[in-house]
Amino acid sequence: MQLKPVCSNKPSSLLTELPSPGMDVASLTDDFRRYYNYTLGCDGDCLSTHYPYKALVLTLRDRLMERWKQSKYAARTRDCKHAYYLSLEFLMGRALSNTMLNLGITDDVSKSLYELGLELEDLADVEMDAGLGNGGLGRLAACFLDSCATLQLPVMGYGIRYEYGMFRQLLENGHQVEEPDHWLRDGNPWEIERPEHTKIIRFGGHSEYYQDAEGTTRVRWVDTHDVQAVPYDVPIPGYRNGVVNTLRLWRAAATDVFDLGEFNAGSYPESVAAKNAAENISMVLYPNDASENGKELRLRQQYFLASASLQDVLIRWVRSYGSDFSQFADKNSFQLNDTHPACAVAELMRLLMDEHGLGWDEAWKVTSNTIAYTNHTLLPEALERWSVRLFEQLLPRLLDIIYEINARFLAEVATRWPGDSDRLRRMSIIEEEPEPQVRMAFLAIVGSFSVNGVAALHSRLLVEGLFSDFHELWPHKFNNKTNGVTQRRWLAGCNPALAELMSENIGEQWKVDLQQLKKLVSCADDANFRAAWRAVKRLNKERLAALVKAECGVQFNIDAMFDVQVKRMHEYKRQLLNILHVIHLYDRIKQGDTGNWVSRCVIIGGKAAPGYVMAKLIIKLINNVAGVVNNDLQVGDLLKVVFLPNYSVSAMEIICPGTDLSEQISTAGKEASGTGNMKFMMNGAITIGTLDGANIEIREEVGAENFFLFGLAADEVEAGHNRYDPASIIAGDERFKRVMHLLESGHFSQFEPGLFEPVIQSVSSPDDPWMVAADFGSYVDAQQQAAKAYYDQGRWTRMSIFNTARSGKFSTDRTMQEYNAEIWKLEPVTVKDKK
Repeated sequence: MQLKPVCSNKPSSLLTELPSPGMDVASLTDDFRRYYNYTLGCDGDCLSTHYPYKALVLTLRDRLMERWKQSKYAARTRDCKHAYYLSLEFLMGRALSNTMLNLGITDDVSKSLYELGLELEDLADVEMDAGLGNGGLGRLAACFLDSCATLQLPVMGYGIRYEYGMFRQLLENGHQVEEPDHWLRDGNPWEIERPEHTKIIRFGGHSEYYQDAEGTTRVRWVDTHDVQAVPYDVPIPGYRNGVVNTLRLWRAAATDVFDLGEFNAGSYPESVAAKNAAENISMVLYPNDASENGKELRLRQQYFLASASLQDVLIRWVRSYGSDFSQFADKNSFQLNDTHPACAVAELMRLLMDEHGLGWDEAWKVTSNTIAYTNHTLLPEALERWSVRLFEQLLPRLLDIIYEINARFLAEVATRWPGDSDRLRRMSIIEEEPEPQVRMAFLAIVGSFSVNGVAALHSRLLVEGLFSDFHELWPHKFNNKTNGVTQRRWLAGCNPALAELMSENIGEQWKVDLQQLKKLVSCADDANFRAAWRAVKRLNKERLAALVKAECGVQFNIDAMFDVQVKRMHEYKRQLLNILHVIHLYDRIKQGDTGNWVSRCVIIGGKAAPGYVMAKLIIKLINNVAGVVNNDLQVGDLLKVVFLPNYSVSAMEIICPGTDLSEQISTAGKEASGTGNMKFMMNGAITIGTLDGANIEIREEVGAENFFLFGLAADEVEAGHNRYDPASIIAGDERFKRVMHLLESGHFSQFEPGLFEPVIQSVSSPDDPWMVAADFGSYVDAQQQAAKAYYDQGRWTRMSIFNTARSGKFSTDRTMQEYNAEIWKLEPVTVKDKK
């Protein structure tokens, strides 16, 4: 039987009688003036660019608003299936330029502002990067939302509205110093608060059993400490198609803001204690979980996101369809972005049973056919685990449900493999020793109908390693969805000169079909096109050099190779290997070995987690090496190196168009996918990398001759651990020996003796899991091949063109089409664009 909505989908005439705001220069100018003068109350004394920026956002938001509402009405009228993307991170970057690009009004806005005596670039610089993510995971989520809107898929994002982002990274004497990233200091004019959709989130308390009116035993969660989840909606426009999807972010607030009794008794801190405790949940992205308090806050965040989002969807369902959930899975899919939102499995069960009266079997059928799980890591230590003790303290009702899920699951395992106690122990959601832990990744797998990795190698290693037992039980659940990035932001938006050159030669269809870039292959034989390509790259390198000069005070030679590694600081990503190669180049220069030398400017950037001591020490090493190299007159312009502080989305929009050589040098088998590698490739950088993550697929697409490969493969890394002997590797390579001597002699720490001893020990240790020494020689050889190729600018330009031309696979448009075809099965919803 087909369910029919119980409420009308016809929009009120109150909402549809206003004329559409114009997209022409005159209309934009009029609305800008109105907001600037009347809404913001500005006059001649308002000298700050903050107000013109805000007036511009409000002007553009009006143009989004009608499309936003029409998108919602169209999906509701079609009674279509929706997908919901749950992620603790959404690294959105700045919204202004992307909104204008997707609306197709960048030129008109620029003309409007020019008539008012304003420059678009000045206003764009006012916007702060939305501090809602840390790295690739959050940036991927942002690209996914962009592509879903462009593909007209009814997908809604759910996240947390963090008051403070990761942190603002400063450098003091080469050391990373963290400052608060208060990105919401001046508010966020793009968002709309929706207090009418506030949800109550429960913590603590206990489970209470009772009999309902029909005599059925039920459970309720009582004596809880409640927190409010207040939603803020952010518009996500598709590319020139009239569609605007929604990212809903939750802010935590207290249910009782102020305890008047405590205040009157003179206990002033206690009077606002509940408010402060509640707001902590959405205060900071990724609290340091080295302490017990940090762990508790992290778990609170994860449950807060899952519960608020699921409640939101279920309330909309009940409003439309009543209490019949028989077709819920046919109309809804929840995609868990990594293991962080895995609480959703148990929470959806709780809501269906405790709040909506379903029995266990009925609730499990809905849950296990609605939730899908994306895994983003091959590192076992990165999989979420929470102590049973902490779970029992914060989420006792969920723990009850998890125990029941586990018992039923293990019964299924025991039926398949009778008497295999080792397998039962390995697969149990509850890890029993030394302290009982809840394995959240296992909960996500058991409760999902789809489990995917994010690159071909990553997905293969998951089913052969971390999740092999589950794959043997449910092979049909596992699949691969290679990541991508959106070409709207990461090519058309951040590299307008290259976008214009390509559009002039192959048309503009590549902006919605990146495979069109293959047409560039034929252009590589055109001398004029190659010259224009080099001119664009030079322009972009000038922009990047200006950024480096402003942030680091170092002047780059534009003709040098720009060699870049920017990503989260982690030992497996091997920024250490990169700086060891820089030391090798420095040593060659000091020895006078500079025949046919290719000048090189090395940029390394990324944030280390505040508690990650080794990563922070590597940052210090990079800065110390940079200090020596950049101030040595003998080295001069032959080699420059900088650590670019406070790496961000906005910085990357300048970095990737200006990069010649893209460093993707993680230990094989450790990087799930990578997306920076795709952004660089798309903008014509050539990759030097291992056979890791999506590097493998990049190399397959572009061809081995247009990729600088080095290092052990994943199976060789795994097999090599038992016989790894870095001491003999160092002794057998004169280049490596000289690099280690410079480190050991304190050449880069003359006033800080012994500072880098832990780094030296890590490289020299046979227990080094990242096997830096094993790949050093191969890496140096590959770098020499890269320098040789760059020396021949004709060859390098061809390689650059081929990298862009073969990047079509790595659009999130393709990724989202695969998610939809194989997991969500949504129907696109067409909205007529008003422009």
